[in-house]
Amino acid sequence: MEKLALLSVSDKRGLVDFATALVKQFGYRLLSTGGTAKLLAEKGLPVTEVSQHTGFPEIMEGRVKTLHPKIHGGLLCRRDKADHLAQAATNDIALIDLVVVNLYPFEQTVAKPHVEFEEAIENIDIGGPSMLRSAAKNHESVTVVCDPADYASVIAAFAAPAELGALRRRLALKVFQRTGAYDTAIAAYLQSEADGPDLAALSGFPDKLSLSYGKAQTLRYGENPHQQAALYGTFHEHFQQLQGKELSYNNILDITAATYLIGEFERPTVAILKHTNPCGVASADTLEEAWEQAFATDRQAPFGGIIIVNQTLGGGLAKTIAEIFTEVIIAPRFSDEALAIFGKKKNLRLMVAKEGIGPDSLQEVRSVIGGVLLQDRDKILGNPREFKVVTKRQPTAEEWAGMLFGWKIGKHVKSNSIVYCRGERTLGVGAGQMARVDSSRIAVWKAGEAGLDLRGSVVASEALFPFADGLIAAAEAGATCAIQPGGSVRDEEVIKAADDRGLAMVFTGIRHFKH
Repeated sequence: MEKLALLSVSDKRGLVDFATALVKQFGYRLLSTGGTAKLLAEKGLPVTEVSQHTGFPEIMEGRVKTLHPKIHGGLLCRRDKADHLAQAATNDIALIDLVVVNLYPFEQTVAKPHVEFEEAIENIDIGGPSMLRSAAKNHESVTVVCDPADYASVIAAFAAPAELGALRRRLALKVFQRTGAYDTAIAAYLQSEADGPDLAALSGFPDKLSLSYGKAQTLRYGENPHQQAALYGTFHEHFQQLQGKELSYNNILDITAATYLIGEFERPTVAILKHTNPCGVASADTLEEAWEQAFATDRQAPFGGIIIVNQTLGGGLAKTIAEIFTEVIIAPRFSDEALAIFGKKKNLRLMVAKEGIGPDSLQEVRSVIGGVLLQDRDKILGNPREFKVVTKRQPTAEEWAGMLFGWKIGKHVKSNSIVYCRGERTLGVGAGQMARVDSSRIAVWKAGEAGLDLRGSVVASEALFPFADGLIAAAEAGATCAIQPGGSVRDEEVIKAADDRGLAMVFTGIRHFKH
């Protein structure tokens, strides 16, 4: 019996060689449409247009060409059911044994800057997904290919038919993954384009959340060696790894945290992180100066940590950084001298932020039991002109500068957090304690270990002081000013404690919990 293969693709990579093998090695007759049929014919392959096969012309600018019983009957007919085969014969429906379809490039179309809505809509494929789904449903009898990367596997299986059944099932799974992702992309685009009162409910948080990411990398393990893990999505479109070991699960989390943190700053800035928490941050006239001040905050924690800078990392700083063990270094660019220096450390991961530092992400997704949480990313720092001085003493200009710097850092430290700063540098960081006063004590202790004097420093708290004890601890350590959201039922007690000790204190009205 004649074997039919229907080929209709937008991505024509490898198609001619694949089709040639189908015809010459395995005796297939080819059906095709439009540009695909033209290409095959130009290459000397015998091909029948779908419109000739169905006896019905392509209409409506090609919107309707494969949506026909002779196509879908040929795909969906059960070869093990006599009545299916009889109905196919009665209606002159030839069985189709192989479908090769990839879809209109909708995702690439809507990714183009300023794409017109009409162009996006015209790139929604209808016939392609329909053929793929029909063939995938009947994969016991039909081989379906939606990815040129699978051509070689199909040819190999045709040559060794015992392998064909298992391959067909894998390819069917791939089809439904692809069509599901395709529909998700369309829904996401339409949601992003929604406007007007009737569509307002679609923006931001849809009633039905669909997430679809392609696997980018299988990771060696997750947070711990006994946990399996993989990376999905477009992480590698934002970063290029120049050298070093394969990224780990924890590396990727750290890189993300570091990138969001450094994105807060415009002046030359260095940030050192460990387990997603900053342990030293500074801005200065040069990266070299910023490094000295950031590293001075804590000379122990950076061991095995993450370093990120927001300007080209040159050879001078590279020599200094190379003296300590570091897991990952991130920069928008590395000088040739820096690359030569770091190249001697083969395991050191160097990452270039392809689009500069601080790629935007509108929402964050976190898994919970039975589902996910979706929230806007915390990008707001607030307008300092709207911050409220709540104490009798006004902050000095120097204290204001320190507070605003510390406010940026505290936003990126796990709650409960306390950050001590002077000017544009950290002096001590306390992160993730159950009681805020303990975070303050840790920050004071770390500053003491580093030999840093907290007298005249400012203290930043990402959330309110629930009691006066945290503020009192800061005052006793030498802080002269504090910045916090405010909003505690004991605000008056905290303000009084500040006034009693001559501290200036600012309420921002904005909280930055980070769990």
